[in-house]
Amino acid sequence: MTIEPQPGDSTETEDAIPAQPGADRPDTADSAGADASAGVGEGNSLPARLWRFADRLEDAVRPSYPGLVAAAIFFAWSVSPSLMPRTWLFQGLVSGISGAIGYGVGCVLQWAFLKWVWPRIPEAGAWAKLWHPSDLARGITKIVVVLACVVGAALVLARSARWQRDLEVLMGMTPTTTSGYLRAELVAGLTVALVIGVFRVVRWMIRRLVRLANLDLRIPRTVAYPAVIVVVAVLAVLLVQGVLAKGFFTVANSAFSTRNGKTSPSAVQPQLAERSGSPASSAKWETLGSEGRWFVATAPSAERIAQVTGRPAREPIRVYAGLESAETPEDIANLVVQELDRTRAWERQALVVVTTTGTGWVDTQTAESIEYMYGGDEAIAATQYSYLPSVLSFLSDRNKATEAGKLLVHAVHEKWATLPPEHRPKLLVYGESLGSQGSEGAFTGLDDIRTLVDGVLWVGPPNSNRIWSQLEQRRDPGTPEILPIYADGLIVRFGATAANLATPARPWTNPRVVYLQHASDPIVWWSPDLLFTQPDWLKEPRGSDVSKSIRWWPIVTFWQVSADLAHAQSVPAGHGHKYGTTVLDGWVAVAQPQGWNPDLESNIRKALDEDILWEYAHK
Repeated sequence: MTIEPQPGDSTETEDAIPAQPGADRPDTADSAGADASAGVGEGNSLPARLWRFADRLEDAVRPSYPGLVAAAIFFAWSVSPSLMPRTWLFQGLVSGISGAIGYGVGCVLQWAFLKWVWPRIPEAGAWAKLWHPSDLARGITKIVVVLACVVGAALVLARSARWQRDLEVLMGMTPTTTSGYLRAELVAGLTVALVIGVFRVVRWMIRRLVRLANLDLRIPRTVAYPAVIVVVAVLAVLLVQGVLAKGFFTVANSAFSTRNGKTSPSAVQPQLAERSGSPASSAKWETLGSEGRWFVATAPSAERIAQVTGRPAREPIRVYAGLESAETPEDIANLVVQELDRTRAWERQALVVVTTTGTGWVDTQTAESIEYMYGGDEAIAATQYSYLPSVLSFLSDRNKATEAGKLLVHAVHEKWATLPPEHRPKLLVYGESLGSQGSEGAFTGLDDIRTLVDGVLWVGPPNSNRIWSQLEQRRDPGTPEILPIYADGLIVRFGATAANLATPARPWTNPRVVYLQHASDPIVWWSPDLLFTQPDWLKEPRGSDVSKSIRWWPIVTFWQVSADLAHAQSVPAGHGHKYGTTVLDGWVAVAQPQGWNPDLESNIRKALDEDILWEYAHK
């Protein structure tokens, strides 16, 4: 069978370059073992063929033991505390990818040591020839390494289960069990094996190409090997960034455009003139997209609003234009203005301009909060700019959100500004997640906001938001990053609760700007800077729903928060990227109507919870 490499060998590890001609190869097996192997493997008899097959199979599955150790270390890092609680399945996938990366790092280090360090150690070759461990000793060493990795992974996973329980208790979730969480190790092992298997197939292809270049084209291996690697790497990059990336987003766009054409059975075409998609509307029902149809079809009626508030109510106005409602982004924005004209939205108390998320989604609780607050005497305007969900839209073309937000806000403002000041509605702006980034794009800064609109509510802003980042960096000294105070709270305030927004207890001038952000929201705190810079939110006292066990580590924390992005909304409202009825507190802070009182607030909050449960059951 194949002999394991010893220090000084030039046989290959996982990422090793093939041995150079004439390299020193100390003996690694006794002559008896070598003779026995040669004897069994000679000829074309069935035993000989089986022996050669077994030899090749061992070469194919034999691991790099330094790689295994590095994989175990990376596995341990991947189960360290993070912002979001994780299921055992998700943790297994994250740890498997981490372990595969660690395995590759270990293989590279092993190869580098054998290639450059070991030959330069004095008398290394002599020691290698003197050191001939028995097959038994070598076998025991391998078993010990494997067992140590497996047992060590189980121990750190058990510790991670404890961290998970602590975090789940902080967020009001059902705590996980250690025994159940240990299943993540099996998922991680299978993921590592799959990734390594794919790599070895690619490596085999590279070696075949090198052999062909060496034998057929007479290119020396010292030239052929790096040349083939460079060519394959360049082709892979071009393939991923060009063909695959473009193809992926094309397929994704096609898939989600198909979803865009579907309509929930609970979303029935509205007949009221106050809704886009109605028979009276220029924005046709079938062009609004899946999210747009849901948005205009599920607005609370005047009767429902009156029942909740105990006061007379009007039919709320919801206008919307989808990607298929007009030919260009400019035409879509202008169509919304036409819909506002048609519905006489300019005569309402408030007008909210919404920049949606990627698919055109508008948060139900956010829309209904302002509708219940104003007794239906308001209008909400929104557009769709992509078929893709926010994450994919962010990766493929985040400028679409900014362009859509700028076009809609400016188109609405242009018409609104022509109205007499005493007869025009409050002009409010809203955006959540990627929508907040697009909405911010309509303004150059706080001065521009104060000039153009009467109030802004931005929820769960990504860390890359330009205005948000500037305000965070310039926050008042001594105030924490998770709840900063800017300019003594005179214009803009940050918070996760109504109490946060009331701090400091000093004058708050109009127009008001509110950012809602949770200390545990990975979308707010994810940034490439996490790679090598410890953020202030991990230096300062933690938020109430953030594990006290989280520590910043270069690269590791970036990877952990990146993984948390996928689970940002898999937690109860009030944590992560789920803001729930906190948006009501945001609207109250930005544009509190006359006659507001605690009883009315309580009734509306209860209605919002009921409505979102209905949506979960019917959408």
